[in-house]
Amino acid sequence: MDRILVVDDDVELCSLVGEYLAAEGFQVESVHNGERGLQSALGGSYVLVVLDVMLPGINGFEVLRRIRNSSRIPVLLLTARGEDVDRIVGLEIGADDYLPKPFNPRELVARIHAILRRTQLAQKPEVQPGEILRVGDVELDPATRTVRQAGRPVELTSVEFNLLQVLLSEAGRVVTRERLADSVLSRKFSPFDRSIDMHVSKVRKKLGDSEGETEHIKTVRGVGYIFARPREKARSGAP
Repeated sequence: MDRILVVDDDVELCSLVGEYLAAEGFQVESVHNGERGLQSALGGSYVLVVLDVMLPGINGFEVLRRIRNSSRIPVLLLTARGEDVDRIVGLEIGADDYLPKPFNPRELVARIHAILRRTQLAQKPEVQPGEILRVGDVELDPATRTVRQAGRPVELTSVEFNLLQVLLSEAGRVVTRERLADSVLSRKFSPFDRSIDMHVSKVRKKLGDSEGETEHIKTVRGVGYIFARPREKARSGAP
């Protein structure tokens, strides 16, 4: 039975979440402060961690930061509703997804299933060795899940890798936010959900776009994103 760790100081919420997840076939363990949550996440054999931002002791951001120093276990971050900064910081640190409080437990279950599907696909890629995607100075190898830009390795999270893979496979064509949400996050796109935009921003920075020397990923306002082929990047800089 897959085990899930819930780190939240709301005992009643943990109990409710535990009931819903148990009905889905998961074994749930709950802890109620940051220190114990960190120890459990690093020391237990869990498939996923549900982590609240507001915790006694060390907060959820610090717990996540320390988890990411040594583990790639999927983490679903619980944030305060309306606090965009919490979501941005959480994704920057390495959360796989976030869910604002209060939330419908059924949505939590759906998000967890979506994350686990992505994780399983990442561990068992359905591609043949040698199917390497190369566009300009970016090279992505689905078989080894590695990325290089101008010869240097680029460290991406599972979500970022999947997002870049979709954009590279459609290089030169616009990929809608709706498709990215479905392919990368395994859920329907919501106009108020900025998860895709945040993940794209992180990929851009890791590819060096933030330095202003090049622009691999372009925004098509109101539609989605496009990974520009070299000639398109050259035209964009023409007077």
